[in-house]
Amino acid sequence: MKEKLRPVWLLAQRELHDQFRDWRILFPLIVLTLLFPPLMNSFAGQTVDFMNKYGGNLILDRLVPFSILIIGFFPVTISLVVALESFVGEKERGTIEPLLGTPLLDWQLYLGKLVVGVIFPLVASYLAIGLYIFMVGKQDLNLPPISQIIQLLALTASHAILMVSGAIAISTQATSVRAANLMASFIVLPVAFLIQGESVLLFWGDGDILWMAVIAVLVLAGLLMRVGVAHFQREYLLGREIDSFNVRWIWQTFKESFVGDAHSVFAWYQTQVGGTLRRLKTPLILMAVIALIGSIVSFQWVSSVAPIYLADIPQEEVDKVLGRMSMAAGLSVEQEDINFGFIFGHNIRAVLVMFIVGLFSLGVLGELVFAINVGVVGGVLAVLGAMGLPAWTLFLGGVLPHGIFEIPAIIFAGASILYFGALLVTPNPTRTMGEVVISVAADWLKIFVGVIVPLLALAALIEVNITPHILATIVR
Repeated sequence: MKEKLRPVWLLAQRELHDQFRDWRILFPLIVLTLLFPPLMNSFAGQTVDFMNKYGGNLILDRLVPFSILIIGFFPVTISLVVALESFVGEKERGTIEPLLGTPLLDWQLYLGKLVVGVIFPLVASYLAIGLYIFMVGKQDLNLPPISQIIQLLALTASHAILMVSGAIAISTQATSVRAANLMASFIVLPVAFLIQGESVLLFWGDGDILWMAVIAVLVLAGLLMRVGVAHFQREYLLGREIDSFNVRWIWQTFKESFVGDAHSVFAWYQTQVGGTLRRLKTPLILMAVIALIGSIVSFQWVSSVAPIYLADIPQEEVDKVLGRMSMAAGLSVEQEDINFGFIFGHNIRAVLVMFIVGLFSLGVLGELVFAINVGVVGGVLAVLGAMGLPAWTLFLGGVLPHGIFEIPAIIFAGASILYFGALLVTPNPTRTMGEVVISVAADWLKIFVGVIVPLLALAALIEVNITPHILATIVR
């Protein structure tokens, strides 16, 4: 293994030498590394004065960790240009042919570029964080504990690996540095939203969930690395000179994957939908197991903690929260403004959210939304039981009648998203990454139109017209 990694280090040394002699990269990075910490320190000082005047000790305690998280993020965004031009930049400079002509394996080339892309911004981020901590130590601000500083450094490293992995994957597919730089927004914006969520966890002070966030980001980064290696083709880098937005080709590729040779709805269901369902066999089994285990675990956990929290919450607040949770769990609720269109639209939006977040995370966040959806069912039943209501009777009468259609629809949605992510990280030398994305999107739409929408429509009809009567009969 050591001999296989030696070429990776040699390539990394070459890249580092090139980067350190390019002042156009070094100058803005050095300025940002040295300038941004004093700016954040000044902001922190003004915030402390404001909080001391009007109160807000909790925010003060979380201010420095939040600043460390932001300071670590900005140098990575500036240095992202190094990773974005890692392959396509060499192509424009005319140095890609000798590099690809070396006996290095594809994964060695990719890993060598990745090491440099991560080390360069990470060193700058850690220097900026160290400078900020030094300045904070000289002022009347409380430094976070060592364990939390280690956690923030781990988060910074995971963000750097994630962003660089995505940037290098873009660099292998782009035909110009300009195109690669324009695609950078698809990396910076999602990570910026991710940091917003992590900031909320910081202000909540939940360190255990933050460690889970570190692991989740590293898993996503690993999947992005896999995507880059899976679709890395030397001939593709050399052969294509310019990208063109060919709408006709996109439509023909999508149509071929979505319709195929089917000339009727029956034939389409038999060949296209049936064929896709057969490919989803393993993801469907996995999603069904996750749904079952997730509901049981959620029920058991909420059953143990709900009585403690319910004792301190006014009944009016409990009723409001329980109403929202019951709707999310699919429990029939008798309200005049809840009709077929409302329920059907709510469920369709939930499925589309799963797909959209799964699209930008290779299925990871889509499965998280799926787990939350199935976990809410067990959680609501546990809360009802803690309130002294017949939870399982309510499940049989208020969830199961329409749930026999709605729950499988959610499982189909989760399985199709998992299948989407798995195909993207699977090497396919006969197809480009664009062709894979289009065909997988067509497969997802086949399941959505042919299976999920009919199931959710049936579920909504039953929930509006049948479930309330069954529930009323059972609970009398």
